[in-house]
Amino acid sequence: MLATVSSHHFIALEERYGAHNYHPLPVVLSKGRGVYVWDVEGRCYFDFLSAYSAVNQGHCHPRIIAALIEQAQTLTLTSRAFYNDKLGPYEKFITEFFGYDRVLPMNTGVEGGETAIKICRKWGYEVKGIPSNKAKVIFAQGNFWGRTMAAISSSTDPKSYTNFGPYMPGFEIIPYNNIPALEKALQDPCVAGVMLEPIQGEAGVIVPDEGYLQQVSQLCRQHNVLFIADEIQTGIGRTGKMLACDHENVKPDILILGKALSGGVYPVSAVLTSHEIMSCIRPGEHGSTYGGNPLACAVAMAALQVVRDEHLAENAEKMGVIFRQRMKAIIEKTNTIVLVRGKGLLNAIVVNDTPEGDTAWNLCLAMKERGLLAKPTHGNIIRLAPPLVITEEELHQCCDIIEDAVKSIN
Repeated sequence: MLATVSSHHFIALEERYGAHNYHPLPVVLSKGRGVYVWDVEGRCYFDFLSAYSAVNQGHCHPRIIAALIEQAQTLTLTSRAFYNDKLGPYEKFITEFFGYDRVLPMNTGVEGGETAIKICRKWGYEVKGIPSNKAKVIFAQGNFWGRTMAAISSSTDPKSYTNFGPYMPGFEIIPYNNIPALEKALQDPCVAGVMLEPIQGEAGVIVPDEGYLQQVSQLCRQHNVLFIADEIQTGIGRTGKMLACDHENVKPDILILGKALSGGVYPVSAVLTSHEIMSCIRPGEHGSTYGGNPLACAVAMAALQVVRDEHLAENAEKMGVIFRQRMKAIIEKTNTIVLVRGKGLLNAIVVNDTPEGDTAWNLCLAMKERGLLAKPTHGNIIRLAPPLVITEEELHQCCDIIEDAVKSIN
């Protein structure tokens, strides 16, 4: 009988042969289904990170996997040198799904962000009339949309940008959730766009004041500036609406989607906008070998249909209310957790940290030992975002685990 290969073996392989650009929780996963994942030793866990909200539909959703397999056996990639029989139907499907005129398909979320900025700058020059090479895009402090040079050039996190300069020009950074700062920045006629997360995910699930997005949208219209919503993490049902902007009935000029657009099965991102704005991009000015490939199109359509058919946004709204109520009850009993915040099933707890700064990490280790996986962000914050297929019974089990873990380190 063959011995089971241990977690230590796989961790050692990554330590020896991989780049050390991540600090994972010490668990090696080999299987996933719904809200559950299993490690190589066969231990089962609740997944409370959902691959940073990429698996909103749950791990290995059978409908999405079926679409993947069927298309993978037929045609996977043509490049955009030729038409294929999946891209047009997908473009029709996703634009009608979200109420936009046109879509530019890409692969990763950060590519979606780069694409949106390029479209915005092109519009700024050709439609708004900004002088050549003077266009500016405004970002908010605490933003996170990837690790490319453009993304780190707009970052305020020293870990993201230190020793990677020189940085891309044309970006201005203002405080998040601060309308007066935005009003001041928009006085500059060279501003082409404002790119914001409706809720800042990586920053620790920072939820802006009610009405903030409405005011941002109105100010952008007033100053002839494009509002770009980065809904890569907040979109596809995660916050209790199909889009986080829907909470305020705001329609961005440019919408960026990724992560759960494929249900975590395949890298798919998309930039949606109007005829007028998208017409600024012409043949040869932007593209991607894999963008809009038949496999991605089939997977994305299935992933979106699952969210709609299974009412996952509605479930996220309901489960989120229960979750925050349970966390508030824990806060009343202990001084380990000082705050819970979020919308739908995108939530975070703020931990009362020690001088050593390891309380959140130790709490995640304690939760892991009890069968729940989560990860700290920015030191003392733990993001808690399970797949949207979670049931109320499963959610209460998870809250019990979190409470028991808190007690163990209190």
